Amino acid sequence: VFPAHDTPADGPGDRYAYNIAGAGFDVVVAVVDSTADTPELHAADGLLAQLAETAPHILLAVVPSYVPERPPMLPEPLRGPAFSSYAPDEVGWLLQDLSDVTLEAPTEEREEAIQSGGAHYAESLPVEYQPSEQYQQLFHTALDASAARLAQAVGAVTEIVLEERSPRPVLVSLARAGTPVGVLMRRWAQFRHGLDLPHYAVSIVRGRGIDANALRWLAAHHDPADVVFVDGWTGKGAITRELAEAVKEFEAAGGATGFDPEIAVLADPGSCVKTYGTREDFLIPSACLNSTVSGLISRTVLRADLVGPNDFHGAKFYRELAGADVSVDFLDAVSATFPEVADTVHQQVKELLSGDREPTWEGWAAVERISEEYGIHDVNLVKPGVGETTRVLLRRVPWKILAKAGAGADLDHVRLLAEQRGVPVEEVAELPYTCVGLIHPKYTRGATGADGKAVAV
Repeated sequence: VFPAHDTPADGPGDRYAYNIAGAGFDVVVAVVDSTADTPELHAADGLLAQLAETAPHILLAVVPSYVPERPPMLPEPLRGPAFSSYAPDEVGWLLQDLSDVTLEAPTEEREEAIQSGGAHYAESLPVEYQPSEQYQQLFHTALDASAARLAQAVGAVTEIVLEERSPRPVLVSLARAGTPVGVLMRRWAQFRHGLDLPHYAVSIVRGRGIDANALRWLAAHHDPADVVFVDGWTGKGAITRELAEAVKEFEAAGGATGFDPEIAVLADPGSCVKTYGTREDFLIPSACLNSTVSGLISRTVLRADLVGPNDFHGAKFYRELAGADVSVDFLDAVSATFPEVADTVHQQVKELLSGDREPTWEGWAAVERISEEYGIHDVNLVKPGVGETTRVLLRRVPWKILAKAGAGADLDHVRLLAEQRGVPVEEVAELPYTCVGLIHPKYTRGATGADGKAVAV
């Protein structure tokens, strides 16, 4: 019997060596690692002294302890071309690469799992809609028509960020819809001011909040006060609210303070933010496609067996879709019009800075009204604006589409998708958005609510 000579997990106390006393050994060899070679081991009542009473010769062999080097808390951002089709300096993805994991399920199966088992939408991926030739042509037509309008919005929102938020902002886009916009804002800052702004993409998941490990990484490498969160557009403002809540929770849990949850967006048709390029509800062509306009990156994934407590959220890089990739084409088409819109942007920014940009949240009010009017009774199942309507048509089969009477070419792709999916389009005279997509829990399996789980019928 001898006292513990190391620091055992169960605390100090007596320890025992068996089958030694009275065994008649000539030599006893005690092997310990360097961590256990302590004064207690050599003490008068320690293990060596006790062994000396059982044999004439005691040999102590000390082997070096193996203490693995502590890896950095979080890995460095993923970059193209190893992860995404963007150039490495355009964006760093604060994500983990799940490209080798099968996460896709047919829409019906996926929705069945959400509906029956309470699964969260971020635990799997939809099979990516592969656009028809006709639809791809629509994307290119829309891009040709709106490149300058997009460039103007990019310029305006970037100038407002530089003027009001930070002279050297750290752009942090919400993957993945925000990422092409973050790249364009970075390009504008370079074109107009010669700035080389850092840009990262992070995951935010409805009902689960923003990736807290990504925030930790950002706080360790940059001043949180310089971080500007970027998204493509606002619908009703759910992500705006989710981000504000997530930042508050992060700080309450002991995370770094100083992050400003105010999102900068290209288009704010719902009047949910004060940092925007435009409040018009027009087609942002990057909403027309999925990964093939977002650097070939999937939606983000958050599943307990794949994403541990110290991991970034995950995503996949769809290398096999390279032949259909228009991510860089989209960026280049918009960037090419920067010189021609520069003067217009200058004038527009002066007007925006001197005007009233306080959010009215009129979009949220309209969504609440539509939700009740159409018997849906859940604002999360009303997808307002061209961007959100496009998304819902690409990812599932909605119940119906409401289109503003007289809406023109901005809705060509919506009408085509609706026709291909067999979804009725209803013209409405009084609509604050160009269009609204409706999901009905009675008619759409797996309709998901604010927590990302199934809505009870």
